[in-house]
Amino acid sequence: MSSARPPMHPPELPGFEHVRLLGSGGYSDVFLYEQQMPRRQVAIKVLLAEARDNEGRQAFFDEANAMASVSTHPFIVSVFHAEVSAEGHPYLVMEYYPRDNFSVRARNEQIPVFEALRVGIQVASAVETAHRAGILHRDIKPANILTSEYDRPGLTDFGIATASGGGIQAEGMSIPWSPPEVVNGSAPGDVTADVYSLAGTVHTLLSGRSPFEVPGGSNRTFDLIPRIEAGGVQPTGRADVPESLERVLRHGMSRAAADRPGSAAEFARLLQQVEVELGLTPTQLEIRQVPRDVKARSAADDDDGTRLKGPRVIQSQGDTGGGPGQMVTGAPSVPEAGAVTGYAGPHQSLDPGEGTLQRGVAQPSVAPGMISGVGARPVGLAGSPGPRPVKPMPSAAQQDRRTFDPADHGAGTGIGNAPVVDTADTGRHGIEKRNWV
Repeated sequence: MSSARPPMHPPELPGFEHVRLLGSGGYSDVFLYEQQMPRRQVAIKVLLAEARDNEGRQAFFDEANAMASVSTHPFIVSVFHAEVSAEGHPYLVMEYYPRDNFSVRARNEQIPVFEALRVGIQVASAVETAHRAGILHRDIKPANILTSEYDRPGLTDFGIATASGGGIQAEGMSIPWSPPEVVNGSAPGDVTADVYSLAGTVHTLLSGRSPFEVPGGSNRTFDLIPRIEAGGVQPTGRADVPESLERVLRHGMSRAAADRPGSAAEFARLLQQVEVELGLTPTQLEIRQVPRDVKARSAADDDDGTRLKGPRVIQSQGDTGGGPGQMVTGAPSVPEAGAVTGYAGPHQSLDPGEGTLQRGVAQPSVAPGMISGVGARPVGLAGSPGPRPVKPMPSAAQQDRRTFDPADHGAGTGIGNAPVVDTADTGRHGIEKRNWV
């Protein structure tokens, strides 16, 4: 949120009874209401008066359409209803997530490595689903990952565009998790910008701070920007975080967009490899192929500082899988004892700088896509148009040189079908925003 302001008076909404304020953002407030029929608690996001011109209202409902088009995804907050109040306030009725968001949790507790991996993969599946629908989120950060009463993450805040000058200027991206090209304005951001923010978010879950924050130092916006532009994210500083995971995060936050994983799904598979290395059951990656028939705006409401402009709607790309509305499926596979060449078991890694890779078994009716530089086993997506190379993850030294040597990734080590069902913050006005932003 850009300046301190009191929250708006909650509007009277037929069928809903106001309970309390949940949080405030730059252009809206979020309230907890009790819905009368069916009886349940819901979060209602209300657009502020200053953003209620025709363009602002249209952008608000563009957000509703964008979220609704993907909100059946298990890790995206559901939108139940969108309307305009009698006083002229546009509002969204959304699923209520009662627990602390991950920004609050990361500051107040040490999130276990296994949970950070699981949440990273689950949110990546939500981001990939949105990308395949032609929607860029552009404000992925811990505060925008809510927690349900069943400990399920929910990605929220797909953005409100505001009128500026002669047209709509969508504002999105919070500086601490923004990639260099967006910070310096050289590019509006694309799929790899969301991947960068996703990697930065996982880094924060583990480190308890934003990726370029210096503990005990000055971390104002103008301090962070040159650090982000220079690149070179610092380690999480935790002894229980394996080097392979540190490398995945550095890869995801590469300074050059071309050096990052090419999709959220690709980033998720790298996290799955770390799970296998640690002896964990790989988290299922759930991706839904959805129609690309909605206008989307970039994420906006935010409590983390400076806003950056630049709306962007993308075309679905890559492993499109089945037709619109169909789940892309691949049978999960988990390593059996002795099944992986050189597999060292859950408590040992053959190479501390590289995750142990799982041997794959080709599934019927699955068109394989190869991960180049890591071995000869496929990761399959049903209905895939054919093999699609996935960019390898460079070593730490090679990331500095922006080059890659396949030898660093244990060529010949098998990688299996990842379990794919390709199917802060206290507000500046003094209201603690523990779950909604």
